[in-house]
Amino acid sequence: MPVDTPAFEALPGHRQSFGPYRVCLVCLGNICRSPMAEVVLREELARAGLAGAVTAESAGTGDWHVGERMYGPARAELGRHGYDGSAHRARQIEPSWLAACDLVVAMDRHNLAALRAMAPDPETAGRIRLMRSFDPALTPRDPYRGEVPDPFGGTDEEVALAFGLIDAAAKGLARQLAGFLGTQPAGR
Repeated sequence: MPVDTPAFEALPGHRQSFGPYRVCLVCLGNICRSPMAEVVLREELARAGLAGAVTAESAGTGDWHVGERMYGPARAELGRHGYDGSAHRARQIEPSWLAACDLVVAMDRHNLAALRAMAPDPETAGRIRLMRSFDPALTPRDPYRGEVPDPFGGTDEEVALAFGLIDAAAKGLARQLAGFLGTQPAGR
């Protein structure tokens, strides 16, 4: 099935004339995909010299994991790549957060639809994108339909797959943010 979210669609502008550009990464329970994306994106932003210019946070659309640590296999996968997810505690996104974020990034179409339904207006809904839409290698024939498959309860290979997809998209998002904010990523 073709991917319907174009890669490198223009980033939405700042909601406010001051402060950092705010990005919120969202999955279902905020214990696997979105916290991995938050950790990786923060590191990519730091490498790009954007640590103070962009903030990254994560949340889930569901409430059943609120307060829990990151899913063990996801935290272990981060560790295999030199990242630390030990400080994460799951949160649920609130509709009011959407008005405060410059960009909201969903891991899959289910969460994309839930977030857009939560949006108070079309302008806010237009700030919500799929994570993999920032992956420069994403093609219309992508076997995952441009989504990051949920690895919860799956194999180590499924967690590693989710990490790889997130990593590529986080790098692409950091590059796009660097261009948007007028900086050049370091070491690229």
